[in-house]
Amino acid sequence: MLFLKTAHTWLGALSLVLCANAARSSFNSAPMQPSPVLPRVITPQVQFDNFSLILEGQRVFLYSGEFHTFRLPVPSLWPDILEKVKAAGLNAVSVYTHMGLINPAPGVVDFNGFRALQPLYDAAKAAGIWIVLRPGPYINAETTAGGISHWATSQVAGTLRTNASDWRAAWQDYIQGIIEQTAPNQINNGGPVIAIQVDNEYSQSASGAAGYFADLEAVYHNSTIDVLLTYNDPGEGKNFINGTGAVDLYGLDSYPQGFDCSHPTVWSGVTTNYQQYHEAANPSQAWYFPEFQGGSFDAWGPTAPGYAGCAILTGPQFQSVFNRQLWASNAKLISYYMLYGGTSWGAIPFHGVYTSYDYGASITESRALSTKFDELKLQGVFLRSSPEFYKTNWIGNSTTGPATTTNAAAFVTFMQNPDTKSGFYVLRQTDSTSTAITTFKLNITTTSAGAIQVPLVVPAITLSGRESKLVLTDYSFGTSTVDYTTAQVFFAGTIGTRNVLFLYGNSTEAHEIRLALTGTPNKAHQTTSTLVSSTSSSSNQTIVAFQAGLTGLQTIWDSNTQLVLYADYETAATFWAPVIPAAGSSNFGHYWAIGSNETVLVGGPYLVRNATISGSTLALTGDLNVTAPLTVIAPPAIKSVTWNGASVKVSAGVSATGGLTGSLTPRSAVRSVKVPTLTGWRFNDSLPEIQSDFDDSEWTVANHTTTNIPFKPYYGDGRILYGCDYGFCENIVLWRGHFNSTGEQTSVNLSINGGEAFAASVWLNDVFLNTSFGNSTNNRNILEETDDKFTFPAGSLRTGDNVITIVQDNMGLNETQGSPNTSKSPRGVRGFKLNSGSFGEWKVQGKVGGYTGFLDKTRGIFNEGGLFGERKGWHLPGFSTTSWTKRDLSAGLPSGSAGVGFFVTTFDLDIPTGVDAFMSFTFEEPLGQDYRAYLFVNGWMMGKRVGNLGPQAKFPVHHGILNFQGTNTVAVALWSMGRTAVSPNLQLVLDGVLDGGVPNVTTDNPAWSSVGRT
Repeated sequence: MLFLKTAHTWLGALSLVLCANAARSSFNSAPMQPSPVLPRVITPQVQFDNFSLILEGQRVFLYSGEFHTFRLPVPSLWPDILEKVKAAGLNAVSVYTHMGLINPAPGVVDFNGFRALQPLYDAAKAAGIWIVLRPGPYINAETTAGGISHWATSQVAGTLRTNASDWRAAWQDYIQGIIEQTAPNQINNGGPVIAIQVDNEYSQSASGAAGYFADLEAVYHNSTIDVLLTYNDPGEGKNFINGTGAVDLYGLDSYPQGFDCSHPTVWSGVTTNYQQYHEAANPSQAWYFPEFQGGSFDAWGPTAPGYAGCAILTGPQFQSVFNRQLWASNAKLISYYMLYGGTSWGAIPFHGVYTSYDYGASITESRALSTKFDELKLQGVFLRSSPEFYKTNWIGNSTTGPATTTNAAAFVTFMQNPDTKSGFYVLRQTDSTSTAITTFKLNITTTSAGAIQVPLVVPAITLSGRESKLVLTDYSFGTSTVDYTTAQVFFAGTIGTRNVLFLYGNSTEAHEIRLALTGTPNKAHQTTSTLVSSTSSSSNQTIVAFQAGLTGLQTIWDSNTQLVLYADYETAATFWAPVIPAAGSSNFGHYWAIGSNETVLVGGPYLVRNATISGSTLALTGDLNVTAPLTVIAPPAIKSVTWNGASVKVSAGVSATGGLTGSLTPRSAVRSVKVPTLTGWRFNDSLPEIQSDFDDSEWTVANHTTTNIPFKPYYGDGRILYGCDYGFCENIVLWRGHFNSTGEQTSVNLSINGGEAFAASVWLNDVFLNTSFGNSTNNRNILEETDDKFTFPAGSLRTGDNVITIVQDNMGLNETQGSPNTSKSPRGVRGFKLNSGSFGEWKVQGKVGGYTGFLDKTRGIFNEGGLFGERKGWHLPGFSTTSWTKRDLSAGLPSGSAGVGFFVTTFDLDIPTGVDAFMSFTFEEPLGQDYRAYLFVNGWMMGKRVGNLGPQAKFPVHHGILNFQGTNTVAVALWSMGRTAVSPNLQLVLDGVLDGGVPNVTTDNPAWSSVGRT
């Protein structure tokens, strides 16, 4: 909802701080206790000890990924992401919310449309996904001002992110709005929210920081918020563990590969002191990583590698080694940043990144699954299957003992459950960057055999280059136990009445398991491969050896009590383990271990979203991209299977009971999907401001002489020409400086700041002077501001009033990692001076209404800028262009020189229901042309193409922004920046088609109205 609230006073906020400190002083000052410790009770539904979280009385390994709903501004698609999170075996998402979007003006808090939280909470509960909410107010996240509302960066005189009274007043409405939306959705109220993070990555030693955290915590403590308050330290700084502002649960962020994807095969090594740091910092708390590297952002520039490089740098090998290194540190709360990155559309990004926020994440910007998703799923389903791993003591490693290998090139860390004695040996290369193949044997201890060296039958354990794996001992699956296994576990548990163990391994390596096989065997489906051998061992146990070269799915043991399966890595990656929701009125029926302990295994499809059982029928929903074999491991009572509501022909296979096979084929509707060629463009000029008859009397007079922005002008006459000071803080801002000609003016000096990779074109009257580029040398030397002299051509001065017109791009405000006040960015003109005489009036114009009266409440404050066409609403569907000139976008501007024009066309789509199509708008001409193009799709600014700099040329746009069954409007604001003609070539591209997706995707694309646009 959209509502107005009165800001809290400084005294009110201070009283909340004092009350909260009194209420929780005994908690915050309690001495650390040695392991084990009693659970800390935040609310009865949320507890933790030194091992893990405890939710609803169940010990939980929080395995999570970051998802920013504002980067996917289609709420009806949020279930798509959350179902994919669940399918990967994860049980939570971490979610930043954006103050600048939700609180666009003082006193205005807006939870409508894509800013809403309730659809997220509802979709998370339906999927069985917990939420750690991270509202900031500062979130960083490569967003403009780090998420802080733009109005606050100019209106707040005090230092941001401190306990300054006016900053405290500035964030109150936003945080109170977050509380009102979230309190009914906490776990203790039957909702998915289990924790709230206090601000983001901050040093406790910063001036005013502790007081600021205490202020924020006081508001939560004195509200109806009952869940954990957490914090994410950007480095090993031990911030906010103790003292003023201390949170309930501390966490550490870590990005071991950094943020340069230009050499994606070159690694930094693993961090080796995580466990020791935890023991020194907060040993009485569960070990939490609120952000661990799930990809990387990418920067502007023609030599930028793009997100394909980031996906390689942090790909499956990185996940194998670095994720398991976290496990080896005994971390039991982990969230990967990002799991789905999405799109920094409109003015969302800070100036260091471009529109795409794909991040090289496991789920791509288009919502497709990457190869990283496979590795994440193999890890996630293992963790979900392994409750004994949720409570482990760190015993030692190759350096400290007692865990040892027979080859110093292999490194092992040993952890053990103190109750069940289950052992977890995490193996990696000692040189974690090594690409060598390492073989060795491992010294372990099991309950049945004591101290032994494994493997016993196959020659050795093999670690391929950049690979990590686990050796498990005394490990349970259902009521059965594995003595040890050097093969990896995908799934371990009970399906129906049988204990099921699904093993996998690289086909180039040998593996071995020892366990007691039980029940009466069914020989019909068991493997006859010569690469699998069984050897009897002591205590009624059997050693099963898997030789290198073994591929496909193999049934190792099939009895009335047990099913043991083995597959190579690629085959295992095709399997899914959907949770069967609990029947009846369970409040958390979709949550694994809390409301349901029932699952099936399904192999073959691109994605399995959900599964339900009714009588003898298993109903599956999911996505297909190609015809795929179907393998189902289900309770023996299951005799039939449906896929997306249609019956599937299945037969017995894999297992004599509860194992079915069949085939799935996408519907013919998938093959019918086509996209049109973009034609029929209409053109209109969008820079009347340079014409002699242009009337700027309605524009804002730029006459401020003081500013709260701490970066002062370099030169001028004392007037402040910063757009944010006048409410124009997003996208393109136009400036007009008037002066009377004396005949002596020959040039003007302008220092312009638009952030990294910005540009500003300058005209004297209707004569183009030049463009200042933030990328002044068109290389990676990306500048935030320039200081240039613009010379007046002969004859360009007019008698009387002359006007300097500046078209300036605001690329986003700074984040505040280094200093709390750097978000107060001086975007605009930091210096202006004629060579002779002085300026009269300066005028400024950005989006219509600025931040107090912007028109488009659906798309929000960040969608539009100050171009004439934007102010008139030419980018919106429904605006009539019938009177415009027919001109193809590839023909560029009619002048063949610098200027701004709008190109608009429409096209129809007819995508069948039940089909998910991934589409993108792609500029197909090479980099090197001096232009910027602002891409609007059905009114949403979904991309900024920087033709001379790049690297982005492809702009994915989703169903919900696109109307899949109807007419769509695409508008391009083309800003040509030089004296050479430009010729963009834009096409709509079909990147992939799936039979499936989520139902009921809705559009919210308000059409043009003349109201406020005149």
